[in-house]
Amino acid sequence: MTLFKAPVAILCIAALLAVSAPAYAQTPPDLRDLVGARAGQAEGAVQSRGYQFVRTQEGGDSKWSYWRRGNDCVQITTTDGRYAAIDRMDRNLCEGGGSRDSGGNAAAAVLAGAAVIGLAAALAHHNRNRDGRHDDDYSRGYQDALYGATYDRNDSEAYHDGYLAGEAERSNRRAANTDHVRRAPWAAQQACSARADDFQNRPRGSSTPISVRDLGGGDWQMVMGTGPYRSVCVVSNDGRVRSIDPY
Repeated sequence: MTLFKAPVAILCIAALLAVSAPAYAQTPPDLRDLVGARAGQAEGAVQSRGYQFVRTQEGGDSKWSYWRRGNDCVQITTTDGRYAAIDRMDRNLCEGGGSRDSGGNAAAAVLAGAAVIGLAAALAHHNRNRDGRHDDDYSRGYQDALYGATYDRNDSEAYHDGYLAGEAERSNRRAANTDHVRRAPWAAQQACSARADDFQNRPRGSSTPISVRDLGGGDWQMVMGTGPYRSVCVVSNDGRVRSIDPY
């Protein structure tokens, strides 16, 4: 009798583990086709399928972004500029995203759309002898840099220019997503972003704070990144811009 107890116990434990294992560790059917896709192209597809960006984190050569749709939460792993994995996660990991009552989450939601705005602004600024092929190469270079893909040394000059612009935007977005910057009031960040857009003559949503300093008395000084360009904005807690000057 003793000989059969151990195998039976093992089988019971295995069955219990199978039942209790998280059911969310799998790819949602409606996103399976995006695994392996370029991140710059696939992000729009995720949004078009009803998912809302929540937050992102980076480590080593990979980036993890969290998206929600209703009670569904997914984690997207981006490696070398492509979606390496898309996994259903516990919905608690996606709580709080997209609400403008939280400065950190609101900033993350803005950054999710910054890729599209940043690319449009960079293309508009890079206006020399452009044609359809030039724009395609530039866009591909921009997205490769933004999502950490390896630089294609055999590509065109337009790709090279786009890659440099994408690197600048990636740097801005990473800085804007730090706890150091997020400690500044959301109203102050938004006000300086809008004023920096006007100051640099770029489309609304192009500028993000990349460094902040508490001046005391309810005022903040922010270094604003608008692609490769910088400006210095002084603003109150409630979003009244005192001044903006070249960096």
